[in-house]
Amino acid sequence: MSLKKQMAKDNLKVRLEDLRMEARLLADPEKAKISAGFFKTGKGDYGEGDKFIGLTMPDIRRLALKYATLDISGIKKLARSAIHEERMTALVIMTLRYPREKEKFYRLYMKSRAHINNWDLVDVTCPKIVGDYLLDKPRGLLYEMARSENLWERRMAIVATFEFIKNNDFSDTFKIAEILLGDNHDLIHKAVGWMLREAGKRDKRAEEDFLRKHCRSMPRTMLRYAIEKFPENERRRYLKK
Repeated sequence: MSLKKQMAKDNLKVRLEDLRMEARLLADPEKAKISAGFFKTGKGDYGEGDKFIGLTMPDIRRLALKYATLDISGIKKLARSAIHEERMTALVIMTLRYPREKEKFYRLYMKSRAHINNWDLVDVTCPKIVGDYLLDKPRGLLYEMARSENLWERRMAIVATFEFIKNNDFSDTFKIAEILLGDNHDLIHKAVGWMLREAGKRDKRAEEDFLRKHCRSMPRTMLRYAIEKFPENERRRYLKK
């Protein structure tokens, strides 16, 4: 059932307890172990202490659509869950509801950002809400986040610009990338390189202008991601620099 049809059923009531019960029925302990390793949940890692029950992203999307009419209180509780997949489900529900109530779900998303604490949570949802909301608004918040001590806020700052890039607006991507050039975390290097690459798909000359200024000082991983789609001879030339 489409979200539009589901939301049209005014008398449809869904419960957080039912969502959680259904999630547990779908849970796979072996997948949970794999996810815990993949998302670096060990001591000292960026995802330290996060808990997984073993749901796939298709599982999560199906749950989000089925329970898209969950009340705001339930969404807030889900977004603050200790379970990674529950937090993702809450964020996907927000993306589904956002087009109808943009202001409401943008603010809810931003109030929940302390719990948006791994790269998949950021990448799957941030452009669709934060990026879209700021398309026609001042973007100073992204620059504050780019200078945050919080890793995930910094990643949100650059990844949010993906929505701008899709609208052929690259200025903030390049400006925020400049702020993050000296970042010491690999996950920021990858995110910045990814956004530079996406900008380059739409305007290669603009990306190359940025690279000419910064390729000698930018982290190697960032550069590799940025030039991934370049012809082999061009990649070698940049890497030699």
